[in-house]
Amino acid sequence: MEDKKINNEKFDGRLLLVTTLLISICSIIYELIISSLSSYLQGDSITQFSITIGLYMSAMGIGSYLSKYMKNNLFNKFVFIEMSVGILGGFSTLILFITNIYTEIYDLIMYILIIMIGIFVGLEIPILTRIIESNESNVRKNLANIFTFDYIGGLIGSIAFPIILFPKLGFITTTFLVGSINIGVALLIILKYKKYIEKYKLVKIIAIICLVIILVFLCTGGIIANKIEEGLYRDDVILSEQTAYQKIVMTKHKDDVRLFLDGNLQFSTMDEYRYHEALVHIPMLYAKSHERILVLGGGDGLAVREILKYDDVKEIVLVDIDKEMTDLCTNNAEISKLNNHSLENEKLKVINEDAYIYVQENKEKFDVIIIDFPDPNNENLNKLYTNVFYNYVKANLTQDGVMVCQSTSPYYAKKSFWCINKTIKTQFENVLPYHLQVPTFGEWGFNLAFNGDNTRQKLAVETKYLTDENIDAMFVFGKDENVDLTQIEENNMFKPSLVLYYNEEVQNW
Repeated sequence: MEDKKINNEKFDGRLLLVTTLLISICSIIYELIISSLSSYLQGDSITQFSITIGLYMSAMGIGSYLSKYMKNNLFNKFVFIEMSVGILGGFSTLILFITNIYTEIYDLIMYILIIMIGIFVGLEIPILTRIIESNESNVRKNLANIFTFDYIGGLIGSIAFPIILFPKLGFITTTFLVGSINIGVALLIILKYKKYIEKYKLVKIIAIICLVIILVFLCTGGIIANKIEEGLYRDDVILSEQTAYQKIVMTKHKDDVRLFLDGNLQFSTMDEYRYHEALVHIPMLYAKSHERILVLGGGDGLAVREILKYDDVKEIVLVDIDKEMTDLCTNNAEISKLNNHSLENEKLKVINEDAYIYVQENKEKFDVIIIDFPDPNNENLNKLYTNVFYNYVKANLTQDGVMVCQSTSPYYAKKSFWCINKTIKTQFENVLPYHLQVPTFGEWGFNLAFNGDNTRQKLAVETKYLTDENIDAMFVFGKDENVDLTQIEENNMFKPSLVLYYNEEVQNW
């Protein structure tokens, strides 16, 4: 027999409705955070989100099915389910980070965690519903309220995670906070409905112990995150910031300072000049005018440093979506020294805006456009490598203007490189691919594009690597770096072929 009313007192179910709201918030956040973390660590966000959502929903279905076998002591079962969700969910990101660093079974552990959390979450609402059914007379009204609060909680959680929790707290602290909410809910239920709880004192002590444990981890979440982060990087971490758009990490070993965005190396002070000289000076040599330059991405100011070597440059516009990134690279002593304080130059105008929106809406023309985005490892970045985007870029160029785009590695990611090349060709008459060796990156490639007959000039600025002779060699590719272009698809907004190529190739990088 299921639990029945214990006495004739009117049952107060208001706390249970609030509980429904809170557990729904926690549930959606666990789903989002595991998907996001797996995308961060493993790449291929479409696959990670699809697998997580699919497994999570299926596991919730299993939990709902299993709930029918739970008949007695429903309050006890509910509070232990909440504590289990809090412990599993709260420690989930810590477990996944450690698994990623020290084992080769990340996917297996991720699947197990998703299924276990999903089953427990699937048990919550059916048991809560039956508790209210057993103690309330107006079942129809209360069922409607339960599902209303459940859906509202899902909305709150889905908004709070990307806007507040993740940017402010990061992965680990967020899950400890959410886990503490689950356990806190269990403790509130125990205290409010103690007459319904069997072995009340013991259950209360267990809940308090669980809450204290997770609160200790919550308070030390920043320290734990720093320790784990050190395991992700070879060198000492000297800076770690989570912005609204990306995780910025700087490491240092002797004189080598490295900057990582979302775990991907952006530059090393040992050889970044090779990359940035190739990125900037080659398009500048093909351009007939240097008066107005547009840099898309490049918030570290290193491309701007190279542009400022040209005396005829009158204006540089740098568009980078992340203000915290450009502020950091303006004010941080290590980076500002490296970029020669270029971000403070009076010729430069910094605009913190989505580059796609900027080129779509901008009406002014530029002589050179330098595109320095991160590699196209997710769908958000994919739009910045599509035929539509390059069409907007072309519209931002003067008649004799020149564009260059960093294009990943023609050796390690050859399909991706030539996909970018083929996509740019849909918009420009002349597309010249070139590449060079950057020791910390390996073989790296770019695509130069312009309309008309632009002739390359002689190198006339000071460089550390480039010469007129080795520039010629950069436009020559070996047999192992070429592909059959007829087998490569163009990249567009409706089918992100580039992301598929890149995520396939990065597995063997």
